Amino acid sequence: MGRTRDADLEQRLLAATWDELIASGYNALSFTQVAARARAHRTDIYRRWDTKAQLVTAAMAAHLPPMTAVDTGSLHGDIRAHLEALWQTWSSDWVEAMVGVLADLDAEAERTILALGLERGRPLREGIVRAVRRGELTEMPDLAMIGDLLEGPLIHRRLIARQVMTLDDLDALADLVHTLVTARAVAS
Repeated sequence: MGRTRDADLEQRLLAATWDELIASGYNALSFTQVAARARAHRTDIYRRWDTKAQLVTAAMAAHLPPMTAVDTGSLHGDIRAHLEALWQTWSSDWVEAMVGVLADLDAEAERTILALGLERGRPLREGIVRAVRRGELTEMPDLAMIGDLLEGPLIHRRLIARQVMTLDDLDALADLVHTLVTARAVAS
């Protein structure tokens, strides 16, 4: 007769991974530490994830704050709301681990990261579609480029400059991106 499977074991492992990631960082995180924190065995981890990158990306998917769609009634408001949600993510403690996990991605972990990014970009895409319907935009812009324009400065400020953007910075960035997105070509 087989062992009864612990119903909440995976959640405990993901929570322990998240806690270890924040406490120690990606490079110091080990399956042994995660298993001990989760009151589990290393084999419990290996049965579910082949690599540390897979385990960490699964923990990120489970624990990053959700990106909720907010309809403010204007493109500028939607951009600002999305930017603030991104800011909350990039201002949190887990960011230090992101560099390590990105350098260590295998195919499965990369798929998890890409799916996570796609899902977290959904509120922005919905806001752009609403702006087109309201007539604030005459055509659909390059959605990936808008996402890059919003998130790129947050990432750079946090990982390269080692600072967190202020709320005033977010306002200025939202104004800039809104101006770029709504600019009309001038006939020469």
